[in-house]
Amino acid sequence: MSDLLNGRPTTSFWIIGGAALVWNLIGLVLYYSHVTMTPEALAGFSQAQQDFFNSTPAWSTSAYAVAVNAGVLGSLFLLLRKAWAVPLFVLSLLGIIVQDIDAFALRGALDVWGTDGIILPAIVFVVGVLLIWYSRGAKDKGWIS
Repeated sequence: MSDLLNGRPTTSFWIIGGAALVWNLIGLVLYYSHVTMTPEALAGFSQAQQDFFNSTPAWSTSAYAVAVNAGVLGSLFLLLRKAWAVPLFVLSLLGIIVQDIDAFALRGALDVWGTDGIILPAIVFVVGVLLIWYSRGAKDKGWIS
């Protein structure tokens, strides 16, 4: 109760902030793996999946970069108790949405990856929304400023 009265975040704030940072760092590693994929690694995929990777427009890859980098920075700012976390998480979600529009609406990711291919993007989207919601709540409670 005293944590709420003096504006200090609860233990769960630090756990959620740490989990957010780990989550976004994993996303950053996956992004790096995506943009540095060798032809040998790409050869392990089906031809349709290889074509999908090779047809990714630069603007979609850029949206991916914005999403993961803004997510990492948003997580760091959350842990530093800075309100910049909120707009960075919003920017991250916008990057996720742009990338998903490209993959699912413009290039037919479901046809290439099947229904299993929507699970991770759906989780990423939900986490993105939850991080915005949580950081706004933390700001309203005075945990970040």
